Amino acid sequence: MKTPNNVKILREKKLMSKSELARKAGVSTVTIDRIERGESCRLETMRKIILALGYTLEDRDKVFQEQG
Repeated sequence: MKTPNNVKILREKKLMSKSELARKAGVSTVTIDRIERGESCRLETMRKIILALGYTLEDRDKVFQEQG
């Protein structure tokens, strides 16, 4: 199931590489790649990415769209 998100757009806007985001979030570069392709991930991984991009958990909708 695809999970729409803005991870790639936000990462590129901050001029971050995939490996830099992965390092800040404490996940692998492969994980970042999978998420940017829209593959699903655990909530904990979403939380780490949101925070690594400089957003608060309240701003999660700016990074990951709600699933309906």
